[in-house]
Amino acid sequence: MPEFPNIILFAIPFFIISMILELYVTTRDQLKRVKGYEAKDAFASIAMGLGNVFLGFFSKVVVLWALMLVYENFRVFTIPLAWWSFVLLFFADDLSYYWFHRISHECRLFWASHVVHHSSQHYNLSTALRQTWSGGFYSFVFWLWLPLLGFHPGMILLQMSISLLYQFWIHTETIDKLPNWFEAIMNTPSHHRVHHGSNPLYLDRNHAGILIIWDKLFGTFQPELKDEKVVYGLVKNIDTYNPVKIAFIEWWQMFKDAFSGRKSLKNRLFYLVKPPGWKHDGSGKISEELREEWLREKSNN
Repeated sequence: MPEFPNIILFAIPFFIISMILELYVTTRDQLKRVKGYEAKDAFASIAMGLGNVFLGFFSKVVVLWALMLVYENFRVFTIPLAWWSFVLLFFADDLSYYWFHRISHECRLFWASHVVHHSSQHYNLSTALRQTWSGGFYSFVFWLWLPLLGFHPGMILLQMSISLLYQFWIHTETIDKLPNWFEAIMNTPSHHRVHHGSNPLYLDRNHAGILIIWDKLFGTFQPELKDEKVVYGLVKNIDTYNPVKIAFIEWWQMFKDAFSGRKSLKNRLFYLVKPPGWKHDGSGKISEELREEWLREKSNN
């Protein structure tokens, strides 16, 4: 098996330096539209990131085992280690990330781990470090088709790390809009600010990893609007800086909804697979309903 470096570990000093620079720029220029860093929030994000790195030593064992199992026993082709195979893998991995990210917003079982990343009401480079402690143990299912095609697991893990590194720099308000050609193809701070918005118009939009083209292709793209300032966080914020609560509060709430009270087995299962906000008695609202309601009110005004 080819050995590739764990570039996430090598990038940690870059993360720290970048956050210090961002903090300096936002403080120096006193940008009113930037909330900036709140110490407790930033430290909570960093704690989540450190926990993710630590647990990653264990989750990557599971991921590597699953990828190798498919590659060694079920692969259709054997794709060599060549420059063109990495080009193909770049697009295949990015498409996998798009669907993983989109389903993580549309299925509560995956949202239970992904909600961690959206739990901050601030948006800066430290927010990028606010990563799940549980998602790494099962989100890899969206990448299993890659070793089935014949991509080596080592290549896949390397490209997944490259995608994660790219997404670090887009978690900032210090960059407004980039050149039109770049905004048209690539995921940018502007596009990703939309993704972190709790505004009804922005909910569950711009799921891109590196390329924004997938959102445009599959109908989930929403540009950042000047007259609709992004409000960061969740529809219902969790209001805690405790890393353990941030990591597991949605798991607790999901299982509580699914297994408490009197409801049918079908509805219990629906609490695991339906989108966040869904309620069996109709009292909840999912993001599509919130968006449609907002658009109706907007048109009436």
